Amino acid sequence: MRLLRTLALAALAFLSSATAGTPIAIGEALKLPSSILGEERRILVSTPADYGRNQARYPVLYLTDGDAHLTHTRGTVDFLARNGLMPNLIIVAIPNTNRTRDLTPTRALRPRPDGSRQEVPNSGGAGKFLDFFEKELFPFVEANYRTSPYRIFAGHSLGGMLALHILLERPELFNAYVSVSPSLDWDDKLILRRAHEALKPHKEFQKTLFVTMGDEETGEPRPNSFDRLQSLLKSVKAKGFSWEAKLMPDEDHGSVVLRSHYWGLRKVFEGWRLPLDRQTRTFKGDLADIQSHYAGLTARLGYPVDAPEQPINQVGYQFLGQKELDKAIAVFRYNLALHPASANAHDSLGEALENAGKLAEARDAYARAVELGQKHQDPLLAAFTQNLERITARMK
Repeated sequence: MRLLRTLALAALAFLSSATAGTPIAIGEALKLPSSILGEERRILVSTPADYGRNQARYPVLYLTDGDAHLTHTRGTVDFLARNGLMPNLIIVAIPNTNRTRDLTPTRALRPRPDGSRQEVPNSGGAGKFLDFFEKELFPFVEANYRTSPYRIFAGHSLGGMLALHILLERPELFNAYVSVSPSLDWDDKLILRRAHEALKPHKEFQKTLFVTMGDEETGEPRPNSFDRLQSLLKSVKAKGFSWEAKLMPDEDHGSVVLRSHYWGLRKVFEGWRLPLDRQTRTFKGDLADIQSHYAGLTARLGYPVDAPEQPINQVGYQFLGQKELDKAIAVFRYNLALHPASANAHDSLGEALENAGKLAEARDAYARAVELGQKHQDPLLAAFTQNLERITARMK
């Protein structure tokens, strides 16, 4: 009993000391007055962890039901980006004030127990909500954050229906859409009635759609609404239109969101990762192949895609390990040209130059890494400093 009490006291002491640490924040809450909606809207903006240490620009993910889904979506984005499967993103999450009003495109009727139909209160305000996006929210975000000209919309349930409505009626607002368990029954299956008519005229349609459904239609006669939606999407022959539908019968209407965002973002940025040899897990090309890969992504996504720092750095170290010093130096110089504010990019180039016997250039690269590391409080500063001290001593 005494041992248990001692352990409990030790645990309390540890928790007490741990709570004195620095809080981990994933974003900031802002208030944006809206003359269109006639109210002040709260928005949550989450930037990548290294946003303050570089000058990169990022695509933006706009997320409805924002306070419910920001935390897990930030984790999903960071995980996928860290594994080289997509770029990192700025996330703009919009909490609700009047959810039914904002997320529904029409004033709909619903059946009553006596067989009559009653208008859904407050429904049909999506037009104004999208005007708020276009004329107030987009300008604010793009004036105050470093954004790339690529927008993604993600919504769940009524928000998933809204994603499909935007794709059909105002597709210019976003480049890609993640529609999670959309409310396909809304207003006598409005989306299914409008889809063919709205999508058929397009000869070119550079949009990406990922749509899911949980267990909501399990047991219903086939074809169900999700089947019909997929049939409609299959009929679209527009050049550039890319879509995927995924049934997740082991998820319910609430739990389906997390996996939908994971697979949806993978679909939107399909082909992002540099191709690796399946046997050796190494990159078989050279610098020209790297540049060609990102030129292809630029053409497909429609905005300038610069090679992200981490995977290019890894290719540089692959060449360095293979003693292909000229290739390594070329790749590290390319990475540095794209990410001049990165202390690690300078340090990596320094390592390749040192291995090639170019000690003066290596020392300059290490010195710049230390300078930037101190400026941005880089967690790798100690390693940068050690490299600079080593080569300085070596050159004496």
